[in-house]
Amino acid sequence: MQREELDAADLAYFRRGISDNPRFWKRFGGLPDIAGARVLDVGCGHGSLCIYLAQNGASRVAGVDLNEGLINFAAANLTANFPEVAQQVEFFCLDLHDYPPETFDLAVSKDSFEHVLDLPGLLSEIEKRLRPGGRLYAGFGPLYSSPYGDHDAVRQRVRLPWAHLFMGDQGVIDHVNCRRRQPISRISELGLNQLSLADYRRIFAESGLIVRWFRTNRSERWSGRLLAGLSRLPGLAEYFTFNIYCILEKPVK
Repeated sequence: MQREELDAADLAYFRRGISDNPRFWKRFGGLPDIAGARVLDVGCGHGSLCIYLAQNGASRVAGVDLNEGLINFAAANLTANFPEVAQQVEFFCLDLHDYPPETFDLAVSKDSFEHVLDLPGLLSEIEKRLRPGGRLYAGFGPLYSSPYGDHDAVRQRVRLPWAHLFMGDQGVIDHVNCRRRQPISRISELGLNQLSLADYRRIFAESGLIVRWFRTNRSERWSGRLLAGLSRLPGLAEYFTFNIYCILEKPVK
């Protein structure tokens, strides 16, 4: 397949992902040593992080996503434009629960946990596939209660922070249904789990994985630093925490 046969919008999104990958790892303090590692990318999307990991020494990278269109693009783009790592990377369109038995040294998830409706179930599946001592690196946002946590469901037309919270669930649903052919009846149908900061803390603590590192509001922008400062004020953490970056580790028994 030639480069021009790939969808231009998908290619543009992929390239943004490639350019953003160093920043993603910088928010963890840097890319861990992945030389020779077997890596699982959960919610791999267009596949930019998978290719980045292979280019930086991973011996095997498995990218898993539920979106067939994204997986088809990722596989075609890998073959057409990154043949040098094509033997190291493989993409799968399936639920992680259905992934064949395989053990990984490291798992990663970029900008996906805010969309996962059964996060405890997903963490359980990740834990099963990590070797003892293996780590999960997850960075995601914006959280639903943050200024633009609606992921543009409302913001496309109502450009006010927290508008989705002021409107309430039914208000958001009504707003969205005004411009959809297939109406929704729940926020979850937008691919948003509405979990709070407290929910994420609890779910991670109960996951069976050890929380080795947990940070919020990781950003290089002045606006991110402002929100981080405001989040420290009493009662405001839920509304001013826009992202989470964390490292979870499978215990060595």
